[in-house]
Amino acid sequence: MRTLLRYLLDQREWRDHDAFLPYFRQAACELADFEGKPSLATLAPAKATFEAWYYGKRQPQRDARRVLVRMFGYSIEQLWSEVPAGTTPDLVPLFGTPQTQSRTEVGMDLHEMRRTGAMAARRAMDFALGAEREQLGDETLGFLSDEVKRIAEEYPRVPLSEVWEDLAKAQDEAFRLLESGRARPSQSRDLHFMATVLSFLMAKGSHDMGDSKVAMAQARAAGFCARQAEHKGLIALVDGLKSLISYWANKPEDALHYARHGAAECPNLRGTASVWLPGLEARAAALLGDEETVRSANQRAESLRERVVPDDLDALGGLLTYPEIKQLYYTVEAEVLLGHGDAQIAAQAEEAVRGFSNPDDPAWAFGDQAGSHCNLALVRLYAGDLDGAAAAIRPVLDLPPALRNNGIVVSAERVRAALARGPVRDAIVARDLRTEIEMYEPPRPALPR
Repeated sequence: MRTLLRYLLDQREWRDHDAFLPYFRQAACELADFEGKPSLATLAPAKATFEAWYYGKRQPQRDARRVLVRMFGYSIEQLWSEVPAGTTPDLVPLFGTPQTQSRTEVGMDLHEMRRTGAMAARRAMDFALGAEREQLGDETLGFLSDEVKRIAEEYPRVPLSEVWEDLAKAQDEAFRLLESGRARPSQSRDLHFMATVLSFLMAKGSHDMGDSKVAMAQARAAGFCARQAEHKGLIALVDGLKSLISYWANKPEDALHYARHGAAECPNLRGTASVWLPGLEARAAALLGDEETVRSANQRAESLRERVVPDDLDALGGLLTYPEIKQLYYTVEAEVLLGHGDAQIAAQAEEAVRGFSNPDDPAWAFGDQAGSHCNLALVRLYAGDLDGAAAAIRPVLDLPPALRNNGIVVSAERVRAALARGPVRDAIVARDLRTEIEMYEPPRPALPR
């Protein structure tokens, strides 16, 4: 069946994925500006998804539907209506000229104005930091503190390439100020705190790109700065990061060691880092098949959650806090790694997916959302529900390459391995999914093409 969408794509000569994608991203960015939802700007369909749209095999989901409506000016129902060969469609658009044919100057101006404003703010900050090279003043620390908070909040919500340059520059600035020897004791503690957070995020970035050795080097630098800052929460957080890096590098013994070390060294923490450490311990133990440790660690995490008092790290948000929905995601993942998938685990897996379904929620992170979908796919495979598993992992496979970081790729690979086992392995759907996942990892994880 030739749909209106296919007709329009052929008419504009966008039948190739590479030709179509720039226009889709343009419309997604405009919609993000219009609705004030930055997450929309990262939306981009995978090649297989685009081809399924083109041939009318599958309709888009949620945000992608609205982007296509903005691109062409027709409703989804109209776009998927049949246009018989040799005929011309006679459908009235929902609104005037489609955005991709004639971009509204207001939308374009708004995008450019925001970009110019951001560049001007960066230039102003560089000027102020440069002007205070001979005297470490409050403005310098204020600018750097604001930058740390901004990057910490944005990191789990946008592609790595959007924050990497700013992150590296901020870390360099923190180190330069520390090396200058001009900081007062109270300023030195603040600078070491910020250097720790920035090194933590740099380590996570290298990990997301699949470079565990560089990631661990940055984590060790973060640990040094945390001790100089005399901040127990940061010390524990860095041990948690080392555990996370080891976990995704398939070094469960190391992951278990770092999680336990952080908890033992900082036993009186009240922030959510105290809950993160046993969650990390449970996941590491699950990789080792140690069900008893998984149970005790998760029970300890639940007890610690009841006595949490948010601290300055929780106030920064992003990767520096451990919300309840993320705890549920970790709990489900540990059970899935043990091979469990009963009705209770299935319900928890679905709850975790729902918990990460709203990009406007402060707890939302695209990596956690993808991980929760992969866990749900595994739970459904354990129950023999192949179609349900395919539906669960579809949003992960549709992620653009710039969002496919190392953790997401490993999670998808776990689903591929499960598809090759048991009675589902010979099904056509399973074979197609295995092939798609096999080609899923981009040449450079977490980076644009």
